[in-house]
Parts: sequence; structure tokens; C-alpha cells
Amino acid sequence: MTGRTIYINVWTLVLSLFTLAAEGQTMVYLERSESLSFDQERIPDAQILRGNVVFRHDNALMYCDSAYFYEYTNSLDAFGHVRFVQGDTLRGYGDKLFYDGNTKLARMRRNVRLVHGRENENPTILTTDSLNYNRQSNIAYYYTGGTIQDTLNTLTSIRGTYSANTKQAVFSKQVVLVNKKFTLRSDTLLYNTKNKITDIVSPTEIVYEKETNIHTSRGWYNTNNEQSMLLDRSIIKHTDGQTITGDTIYYDKRIGFGQIFGQMEMCDSTQHATLYGNYGEIWETDSRGYATDSALMIDWSDSAHIAYIHADTLFTEELHYLDSVRMADSTQIDSTYRRVRAHHGVRVYRNDMQMVCDSLVYLGNDSTIHLYTNPICWSENQQISADSIVVYIVNGTVNHAIGTGNALCVMEDSIDYYNQMSGKEITAYLHEGEVYMVDMSGNALTIYFPKEEDGEYIGMNTTESSYIRVFITEQEIERIRFTKETTGILYPMDQIPDAGNRLSQFFWAYPVRPINAEDVFRRVQWNKTTQETTIETN
Repeated sequence: MTGRTIYINVWTLVLSLFTLAAEGQTMVYLERSESLSFDQERIPDAQILRGNVVFRHDNALMYCDSAYFYEYTNSLDAFGHVRFVQGDTLRGYGDKLFYDGNTKLARMRRNVRLVHGRENENPTILTTDSLNYNRQSNIAYYYTGGTIQDTLNTLTSIRGTYSANTKQAVFSKQVVLVNKKFTLRSDTLLYNTKNKITDIVSPTEIVYEKETNIHTSRGWYNTNNEQSMLLDRSIIKHTDGQTITGDTIYYDKRIGFGQIFGQMEMCDSTQHATLYGNYGEIWETDSRGYATDSALMIDWSDSAHIAYIHADTLFTEELHYLDSVRMADSTQIDSTYRRVRAHHGVRVYRNDMQMVCDSLVYLGNDSTIHLYTNPICWSENQQISADSIVVYIVNGTVNHAIGTGNALCVMEDSIDYYNQMSGKEITAYLHEGEVYMVDMSGNALTIYFPKEEDGEYIGMNTTESSYIRVFITEQEIERIRFTKETTGILYPMDQIPDAGNRLSQFFWAYPVRPINAEDVFRRVQWNKTTQETTIETN
């Protein structure tokens, strides 16, 4: 080395010190080395250091087996058993380190491990093959694949950043979070190692083995307590066939509870039913749920007779019962069935029967629909009402309906004439969606308009009996059977008493009747006394 070269290097070093001081930067200091040498031809302007090399820069220490120290540029290259220590909470390990003291950028390569936190406090560990760490912002980032592990989760991705200040990590490309209970996959994910909360900002799938799949594209998920807020039409799928969809879903997986806001869909493919509403709740432990605000349940267990049920509030739940099974040992098995409850403003449309009432209960174990408080049922041109009505479903089709208390059956024959029956109890039998027989018992009264074969009216027949059976063919009364204790009068058409063509209980509530699936949402106020309706549309 010539004197002129030494002079130039020293002068360069002096200039660099002045520059550092002017820019508010600090020098990297060599603390220790077992040997020091120079090789200007191979590594110009570098101090070649070997054996237990230690550098210091501010509150950071760097250890290695050997290094090139560029004092005039305030930088270094470190090799072999590299260890980077900043304060008492951050440690970095690797095979190589390239450090710039001016920018405070550390570039670690091969077998890199960054440990954040005290050893006895379960620190966060980042492993990768290539890591850059900015000491000014305390942000580390990788771009060739890496893993971050804390006490609860292990996250892998192609790219990632980690802030030692906020403990916030950002992952992108092939993101996988593995928890002992679930696995999360996404393209971009934010995760805080302190509170264990993930911020979801791209299409994401959360899979619970053999239980639940969650699909969402925006929201947050607390991996510690399994609470989440899922936005943008998220979906929760269960392996038992239940699927929940909503604009916004608050979901607590640990206790099995969820709240759904906006365009809720709760589908049970096993029970072949879907519950809709603008707000709903679910309880997974006992398979309960309810919907309100435009609540609707669609029962599609029989594609030929799909049922649409609307009410102010709808409840559904799964119940258990002991089912006897014909086996050699005559055992019983624990079976389940669905119960549906509807409250206030109930309107039901099926192609074989339409119903309105104030409250409804459907029991799946015996396929019955129970109607309470001013119930009315229609089938073709027949209207049935009573204090309460039970509708029996057999093989997906309405088989019969039983009305108890103040029973009334009205058959529209023309715009002016109605065949009518009243009594204490009524049973209507249906086949393929049409009433073919009606039984009326208990002080049974009828008003009937018989016809000639050409369709001309004969007169008005009024009867009173303890029991009446009416046979119907193609929506026309074919014949009537009475008990022996029967009284009756046949009035010619021109001798019908004024206002005598109506039973005292008569009413015709056709304006209330749901005429199609969409009509169940029509709001109808019905005055049975005045037979007036007030109709509003939601």
C-alpha cells in the first residue's frame, strides 16, 4: 500500500465522517476481531476481519465469524454464524449479513431467523431465506417465502412484512395460517402477533376439520377466542349440510353463535329448507335459528309442493325424540326433526293449499302444520276457517286438514252464491291438491245451492244435523250425506229470504289469500266483522 493511497483513504474517511455528522447519522464501530488485514486488489477499501467479530451501531450489536468492514461507507458484510441483537427483545440469525449504517438497513441471507420478544416470554419467530430489516422503522420484510410463528399460530407466505413496533404482520401470496383448531388460506392477510387478530382483505377460506368452512373476502377473525366479523356476503358452511350467508356476519365459533345482518340465507340441505331475512341469529349447539325483517322460509323437501312461509318472525330448531325401529331386539333410536315457529302476520303459499293466521308451528316428526289465532286455509275454490287448524302432510302433499272450534267451510259457486257449512269441527280431505270430501260435526249447518244437470240453480237448501259429509268432484258438490237426525228446507230461487243466503258465521276472505310465492309478503289487515281489508305492500 503506497503513502498516497493511505492519504486518499484517510481523507475519504474524514469526508465521510463530516457527511455523517451533517446528516445526523452515526458510525458503525468495530468492537472486536481476532485479526485484521487488507487486500486492496481483491476487496478495495475493506477491512478484512476474522475470528469472533463484533460490531456496534447505536443499540445494536452484530456478531459473526468474519466480515468486510467498509468504514468510509459506514457499512459491512458479515459471514458465518451471524447474530444481530437490538436491545433485549430483537435478535436475528443467519449465514450472511449486509448492513448499511447510513440507512440502517440490514439484509440477512440464508437460514435466517428473526426472534422478537424475550426468550422467557414466548417470542414471535420469523424464519426465511432472505430478510431485510430496517432499523429506522423497525420493519422486517421477506419476498422469497417465509414463516412467522407465535404461541398460537404459524403463518407462511411468499411475501411478508413484520413491524416490531406494532407487532403487525402483512402477508401476501399463498398465505396459510395454521392453528391447532383450523387452517386459514388467503392471498393477502394482516395479522397482529400481540392480540392474535387477523384482518381479512382478500378472498379467504377458514377450514375447521370435519366441522365448518368459512368463506369471506373482508372482515376480521380473532384466532384466540374464535370470534369474527365477516363482511361482503360471507358464507359459513357446516358439514351437516347447513350453510349461512349474509352481508355481515358476527360469528363466535367457540360457543356456536352467530348474528347475520342483511340478506340472510340459512340453508339446511338435509332438511331441504332455507330461512331468509334481513336479520337473524343462529345457535349451532342445538341447531336453532331465527329470522326477522322480511322473514321467509322455503321448504323444498317436495319439489312439486314447495312451501313459502312468511311472518314477522320465524324460528327453526332441531329437536330429538325416540323413534321405535322394527328390529330383532325392538330397540329405539334417537332421531331428530325440525320444528318451525312463525309469529304475527303469518302467510303461507303452497300450490295445494294457502294459509294465513297469527301464529304457526310446523312439526317435522309427524309433518303437521298447526295454525292458531284466526286461521284460514284455501284450496281451489274452498275456504276453511276455525279457532285452530292442523294441516297434515303425507309424502309432501296436503292430505287433510282438521279445524276445531267455530269451524266454517265456504265454497265459491259463483259471484253471488256460496255453498257453506259450519259446526264445531271440520275435516277436509285432499287428493293431488283438491278437496274431494269434507266432514262437519257438532251442530252442523249447511246452505247449499243444488243445480240441474244443465247448471241451472234449483234453489237454496238449508239443513241442520249433528254430522254432515260432503263429496266434491271437480270443485262441485256431488252429493251430501247426513245423519238421521236432520232437518232442512229447500227454497226455490225466487223465494229465498232476504239476507237468508248466508250462515251467521259466513265470511269470504279472498282478498287476504296469498295467490303466489311473492304474495306472501303482502301486508293485509282483515276485519272479520266488516269483511274489510287494508292492503299494504312491503
